[in-house]
Amino acid sequence: MEKITPKLTANAVPKEDQKWWHRAIVYQIYPRSFQDSNGDGIGDIRGIITRLDYLQNLGINTIWLNPIFSSPQDDNGYDISDFYTIAPEFGSIADVQELIFEAHARDIKIVFDLVLSHTSDEHPWFVDAKSSKTSRYRDYYLWKSGTPQQKPNNWASFFGGSVWEYNERTEDYYFHLFSKKMPDINWENKKLRAEMYAIANYWTKLGIDGFRMDAIVHLQKNTDFPEEKGDGINPYVLSEKNYANRPEVHHYVQEFYREVLEGKELLTVGEASSADVREAIQYTNPSRKELNMIISFRATGIDRLYKEGEYPGIRDPKGIRWHELKAHMLEWQQGLFGKGWNTLFWNNHDLQRLVSRYGDDTKYRVESAKMLATLMYLQWGVPFLLQGEEIGMTNAYFTELDQYRDTSVRQFYEDLTVHYGKNHREAMDIIAEKSRDNSRTPMQWDGTVGAGFTTGTPWIGINPNSSTIHVENALQDKNSLYYYYQKLIHLKKTDDVCVYGYFELVLEEDPNIYAYTRTYEQQQYLIYCNLTDKQQEVALNLLNYALIFGSYANPDLIILRPYEALVLRRK
Repeated sequence: MEKITPKLTANAVPKEDQKWWHRAIVYQIYPRSFQDSNGDGIGDIRGIITRLDYLQNLGINTIWLNPIFSSPQDDNGYDISDFYTIAPEFGSIADVQELIFEAHARDIKIVFDLVLSHTSDEHPWFVDAKSSKTSRYRDYYLWKSGTPQQKPNNWASFFGGSVWEYNERTEDYYFHLFSKKMPDINWENKKLRAEMYAIANYWTKLGIDGFRMDAIVHLQKNTDFPEEKGDGINPYVLSEKNYANRPEVHHYVQEFYREVLEGKELLTVGEASSADVREAIQYTNPSRKELNMIISFRATGIDRLYKEGEYPGIRDPKGIRWHELKAHMLEWQQGLFGKGWNTLFWNNHDLQRLVSRYGDDTKYRVESAKMLATLMYLQWGVPFLLQGEEIGMTNAYFTELDQYRDTSVRQFYEDLTVHYGKNHREAMDIIAEKSRDNSRTPMQWDGTVGAGFTTGTPWIGINPNSSTIHVENALQDKNSLYYYYQKLIHLKKTDDVCVYGYFELVLEEDPNIYAYTRTYEQQQYLIYCNLTDKQQEVALNLLNYALIFGSYANPDLIILRPYEALVLRRK
């Protein structure tokens, strides 16, 4: 049986270096799916206000709202047509002000989702820009000459297909990394940058507490637009090196800091999907004056395959490669420590539900969800929770195309059937597991037909298991996942060891166990998680540790039950 030799290496963080957001527990609300207050089937701001007491009781202290600005809703609000007004289906500026006031009264911060890389094609800037090559807004976007038959290059959009869309009026192409209704803006244009800073300053003056900055790593493109090496299957291929984490991005983020953030105690987190640790240090080191944190998706592929001839990112039939997660976490937990700040997440609106993807959403749904939360959120960094994960919401597993609302699904279906040879059923099975809509179905408040979300027809289908998996049931069960999250959140945000402690991986080679210590001054915690649906013998000598809590009742510290997790303190 292995012993742990404590390395009490982490010293106290000076008071002047401690920030309120170090103790943030961020709860992501997808407004369209959280709570409908008027029966139109769409969640809204007033609905969120009615649920603030629930969130306060859970223990979270920060809400991240996905975009609520005016939008044609091609991509559920990420296609913004007016950054200064609220989409009428969500409410009004007055509703936002009330939300901020009521949240602050409960010691809850409000963080807005700020989309800096693109607008809607219905934004007045783009409507004018596409009308004439002499438009005053023409240089706010990226254009390239070409013919209807020949696109400027073979780069792929993240939503499938080409990044180029032909504009007949001016007989050339505009650039879009996402939907063709979301043209990218040109950050080389100084006037455009000033417009974006003015937008951000407007909302900070209204009283919000920070920004999640969408697609921040894509602000700069290689405007030579070189052809990318093809894969021989899809005519369009991703070209990350030409539109992600380019050096100029840091100049823009530093300018954003000077024009918007300096002198304000705001939380900032950049979506940096492909950033590595070296780039994370550049974005988040306080001396560089850029961002507090980034969200990188590099760890989310531990259950995915990327191999020649297959659609990228399909599920690995061999299961989750936990050794890859260990290596990733060790690299980020130690490589970024003392040089920046970290984020912790399993899922969000662009990913699948955590218990369906990494756990067991049938027999051991609650047990595996408790273990996964313990594993992730007691590490070093700020937790980002997705609405509904605290009750163990699962993937919806839709079966037909007309059930989906994600704008990217139809392009993915075309790619799967046309370019990768999948038949209809094979394509639908891949989409059912992989679709972003799995994380966007309505919040399950109770077991009624509308799941307590709406009295009308919901904008997207409600998960069929809402009759049994819902908040009302969770609140009536003292052993529920909800109350476990409540306990975990309290420890995470109040305990210095959990906030500032140094991370060390334990039993690194054990394929069935994820274990680590957090050490701060003379205190040490040990977190010990069974990754499997089988019993596992405890391989560590725990005589010097006392149990704080576990995911099962009455743990014996000798045998771990399926997906059991222990949180222990060194005596």
